[in-house]
Amino acid sequence: MSTGAVEFVQDKKNQQRFLNELKDLLRIPSVSTLPQHKKDVIQAAQFLADELKRIGMENVQIIPTAGHPLVYCDWLHAANKPTVLMYGHYDVQPPDPLDEWKTPPFEPTERDGNIYARGAVDDKGQMYMHVKALEALLQTDAGKLPANVKVLLEGEEEIGGESIAKFVKENPGKLRADFALVSDTEMFAPELPTLNVGLRGLIYTELEATGAKIDLHSGMYGGAAPNPFFALAQVISKLKDDNGKILIPHFYDRVKRPSEDELTAWKALPFNEEEYRKNEVGSKELTGEPGFSVQERTWARPTLEVHGMPGGFVGAGAKTVIPAKAIAKISMRIVPDMKPEEAFEQYKNYVLSLAPKGISLKVTLLSMGEPSIIPTDNPYIKAATAAMKEVFNKDTVFIRSGGSIPIVAEFHKHLKIPSVMMGFGLPDDNLHAPNEKFHIANFYRGIESIVRFVEKLGQ
Repeated sequence: MSTGAVEFVQDKKNQQRFLNELKDLLRIPSVSTLPQHKKDVIQAAQFLADELKRIGMENVQIIPTAGHPLVYCDWLHAANKPTVLMYGHYDVQPPDPLDEWKTPPFEPTERDGNIYARGAVDDKGQMYMHVKALEALLQTDAGKLPANVKVLLEGEEEIGGESIAKFVKENPGKLRADFALVSDTEMFAPELPTLNVGLRGLIYTELEATGAKIDLHSGMYGGAAPNPFFALAQVISKLKDDNGKILIPHFYDRVKRPSEDELTAWKALPFNEEEYRKNEVGSKELTGEPGFSVQERTWARPTLEVHGMPGGFVGAGAKTVIPAKAIAKISMRIVPDMKPEEAFEQYKNYVLSLAPKGISLKVTLLSMGEPSIIPTDNPYIKAATAAMKEVFNKDTVFIRSGGSIPIVAEFHKHLKIPSVMMGFGLPDDNLHAPNEKFHIANFYRGIESIVRFVEKLGQ
């Protein structure tokens, strides 16, 4: 059944305007991790606050934090109807390496039915679907919404989300809702409506190795002075075996295996392992624990990865130096029923026990988030499933994600609400990589799906 709000979304003039507005937002380089972009992050927050106010949302606020600001608004006049807390983030990852982008990362470009820009799908494009869905509903029903809505947007998701976690913990009354709507995930395959019902948790650390008190000449001191890079290599090599199994004692003790029903559903998904290896991963072969499917390894098993090892000399030419310090950035993804604090202590204690001769090791926790599993039998998941089927004319599938959205666990912990993770990205959208994109048709269908979803809440 088509409604006025749906027709508003389907109108070609409105669709072009929506896309132009998204491009304006994508031009703002709101990179949360780089201090030089602090003003850009604030500009993105102001852009969204202005737009939420323009479309008719109430109590619009830019809320200062110790880090980057939050944006809040609400509309709460639907008596005896559910309340949805809509979440998204407007910060983005750094665009590096710049030379791998076909077009500039902060000059959004249309190509092959996609829009290319940093933040296109993660998460500006998907977050902006919520804003445009609210506009469509407010414009076509005399400034009214069929359900109660609160909106909370953050500018720190890409750096751990500490400010929003603190705000959620301290403001459960202000944020009281029946459930949260999160669009920061992807569809399992093109044209296949997907709800994400599970996330891995994240533990992000820095491991610092210190040898000498200053950088040393490798000719004069090589053979006597300890080298922190070799130390890191030695430690890291002992964190996993050749098959990818993590060697931290007791790390797997709490790992909960998916149910047989869930494993059966995963096997029925349209998945070709060879195409995945070739087109998505692009490696000669896949790695990981033997005896588990790709879905199990990426959705339901813990992992440990090394992301970078800054230190020493990395410029052009040669400099024969033994660095005094070297750092490795190491993260772990954890699964139900693992506890992040416990897993971090297991990792820290094991790493410190591996310190090579002459080396001091220091482990620093940068961020932490819990894993999440969402029951599929709640009425909000059912309404979302029905809404997406109307738009895509296909049954919705349930998947988990190997990624982490820490706020989902915070909503469950402090607000006691489930999250509906309704995402419209695609597996090849290059999240956190050069040439990030968002399929433009999915941008429009996402808006329409959210409109139909909110209308169903009002019924």
